[in-house]
Amino acid sequence: MPDVSQVADALAENADAGDAQHLQRFFKTGPGEYGEGDVFIGVRVPAIRKLAKQFAALPLTEVDVLLDSPVHEHRLAGLLILVEQFGRASAVRTRDDAARGRIADSYLAAVRRGRVNNWDLVDQSAPYILGDWLYDRPRDLVFELGTDEDLWRRRVALLTTFGFIRNGDASTTLAMAARVLGDRRDLTQKATGWMLREVGKRVDRVLLTGFLDEHAADMGATALSYATEHLDTDLRAHYRSLRRR
Repeated sequence: MPDVSQVADALAENADAGDAQHLQRFFKTGPGEYGEGDVFIGVRVPAIRKLAKQFAALPLTEVDVLLDSPVHEHRLAGLLILVEQFGRASAVRTRDDAARGRIADSYLAAVRRGRVNNWDLVDQSAPYILGDWLYDRPRDLVFELGTDEDLWRRRVALLTTFGFIRNGDASTTLAMAARVLGDRRDLTQKATGWMLREVGKRVDRVLLTGFLDEHAADMGATALSYATEHLDTDLRAHYRSLRRR
């Protein structure tokens, strides 16, 4: 049975000091920035994904140790291991809902204690764990997280709805987007616009334009820009002209 020290050692073997410096800047780790204090050792995502598959049998208690690490790549590895485990537990022929529930609970606990705390950590985990787990269950949790003022919990809620979108259901995305229209933080704006764009691309363009007909005037510039990115030029200009300055 693998343990957390093996994962940490494998990550260290793939670390690069130059990449670490770049990542510190890219993920805004300076004073007052959204990733303030986050620590990088310089491991690239493809290498972390490979290690997540290699250590997919890591017990949840050991995954928690990774998730509580101050090192960003440790947390990402822990999250990708959870995604890998959840995917395996969701296989059609060997589906294990008890295991899926344990993994979802472990992930949610990490979200609530602030360990899923940068946009890449959210985006690579929320749709594939909570998004799949909650698809055929009550979604009160999404709205609970989405109305939390914490930036990362709110983004988890928005990205969770991507799992629903992938299954053809836009209802929760549209409801969540309407609730967070007033949040002008850049990472909320981008997530909201991105999810709305995906509604138009993957579910129904009419649902997107209907939302924009009702809400474009109150949307932030970034969210509206992302949401209309794949519309034709004239329609994009029309919705942007509606926005209240």
